Amino acid sequence: MDYRKIAKKILTVAVLFWLVFFDFNSYRDKAFAADDAKDIQGDIEKVENKAEKVQQEINTSQTLLQKKQAETIVTKNLLQKTQTEIERKEADVANLNQRIMLNRGMLESYIQEAFYADQDSLFGLLLNGENSLENMSDNFDQVLNIKEKIVAVLDEIEQIKQDTVKTKEDLDGKKEDHEKLISLQQGQQYEIKTDIKEAQATLSELNAKIDKLKNELSSLLSSAVSFKNVTDAANYAAKITGIRKDYLLGVLVVESNLGRYTGGCTFKESKMNSYRATIFKQICKDLDYNYNKQKVSCPPKGYKGTGGAMGVAQFMPDTWMGYKSSIAAATGNNPPDPWSLTDGVVAMALKLTKVDGVKQHKKSAEAKAYCVYLAGGNWTAYCDSKGVNYGAKVLYWADNYERVMN
Repeated sequence: MDYRKIAKKILTVAVLFWLVFFDFNSYRDKAFAADDAKDIQGDIEKVENKAEKVQQEINTSQTLLQKKQAETIVTKNLLQKTQTEIERKEADVANLNQRIMLNRGMLESYIQEAFYADQDSLFGLLLNGENSLENMSDNFDQVLNIKEKIVAVLDEIEQIKQDTVKTKEDLDGKKEDHEKLISLQQGQQYEIKTDIKEAQATLSELNAKIDKLKNELSSLLSSAVSFKNVTDAANYAAKITGIRKDYLLGVLVVESNLGRYTGGCTFKESKMNSYRATIFKQICKDLDYNYNKQKVSCPPKGYKGTGGAMGVAQFMPDTWMGYKSSIAAATGNNPPDPWSLTDGVVAMALKLTKVDGVKQHKKSAEAKAYCVYLAGGNWTAYCDSKGVNYGAKVLYWADNYERVMN
């Protein structure tokens, strides 16, 4: 048995496995600035949806509050009307009491007069005989008739008074009901106002969050990059490397939205590992950049990994160092700058043209090249027609990049 051949085969398999595994994870543990922008835009949309729902709740509560306020106004008007009726009935009762007192006084006077008249008639009867008896009878009938009328009036007044008192008691009950209803309505209004106040505070927080996210998104936008500058850089890289310009622009759309999204995090926020951080600091030092302020892509939200991709090409620091000399030779810029549009686009072109057929502008080769650009040896997982086909995605944008040029 040839152990040397077996060992050689084992070593070859191990190296291939390492290359595939390393290339795959080198992609999976990094996020690109375009992903940062999509994540932020997604967050903005989610928060805006929440804000819209809260605003709808506020509008509903305000409508309900207006309804309750209108009901309270109606109830207060009823209360005022009831109070006026109560006051009128109280005045009627007071007037009836006065009439009762007046009629009672009249009755007492008539009783006294009748008494004295009876006394006089009796004395006259004793003096005058039969004629005085007849007169006495007439006077008595007259006084009795007046008494009966007064008593009837008193009975009528008393009945009216009782009815009035009963009506007043009913009105007092109605007044109490109105007051309770107003108290309930005012309590409901207070609760609604509290809900509105809390919802408005929530809405203010959501709007502040939206503003913050929009500012973060704006920080990813490279305002200095114009569509003309991007196309000029793509033309330049195409002439140097032989790559198709439109294809290169399609890759730029997917990677950094035509150079607009170049990262929104510092190297610390990116959570890049210490090895890449060391290289990143060296790149910044060579270019006289403050590594604490230079922006790179943020960590991915959809899976575990790190950010740290640089510039329009979205190269990780160690990948950039691997192409540094080739970029410098192609552009004449030494050291090359990953945040330079020209250097970044040329770096992208150099990496893409490593796949056979790209310089011959074969669509299948271009699709494969972008998948290799993403995942190295595990590229087939990213050109799978069953899942998300990144190769097809880039070819689509190669034909439609002008849609995002504004």
